Amino acid sequence: MKSISISGSHRENVGKRDAKELRYQGKVPCVLYGGKEQIHFSVFEADLRDLVYTPSVYFIDLSIDGKKYKAVMQDIQFHPVLDTIIHIDFLELFEDKPVVMHVPVRFTGYSPGVKMGGKLIQKIKKLKVKGLPKDILDGIDVNLDTLDIGKSVRVSEISVPNLQILDAKANTIVTVETSRALREAAAAEAKEAAKK
Repeated sequence: MKSISISGSHRENVGKRDAKELRYQGKVPCVLYGGKEQIHFSVFEADLRDLVYTPSVYFIDLSIDGKKYKAVMQDIQFHPVLDTIIHIDFLELFEDKPVVMHVPVRFTGYSPGVKMGGKLIQKIKKLKVKGLPKDILDGIDVNLDTLDIGKSVRVSEISVPNLQILDAKANTIVTVETSRALREAAAAEAKEAAKK
């Protein structure tokens, strides 16, 4: 999986007042956990843009006052009105410790149902997976080559080597529904047939 580098600096004080002051300076209060101790630090909001505002997921090469950590973003909070980032939790990674992450779904192939005028509906954009960091992928491929109108691909049909998919097996990832134009054409045809 791709990595992105982010630099931060230790927070001396941890509290609401300190967090407010950091945000005023254009910084985001963050915490790194999963290791021996929690590390409180801050990062300039502008440096988080490529990590947050993207459908992709990344490992993070985190440098806090020169000390290096490998991490993933675990949780993010946005301001309810301004939509600015107000806090991020990072989880430290270890090669021998499984991690739980949300990995984007990528479509491959072309659905025959869509060629016939059906509408492709994506129900799940990311799958929740568990595995060692070395086995986590940039995306999970779902092939559409056999997807006809009225058919779906469910979580149970997807398997990824060395990864456990944690979503419910019955959940639908993608489906092809009859488009309105096709439904109207079928209804008109049925009406015509009834007249005969």
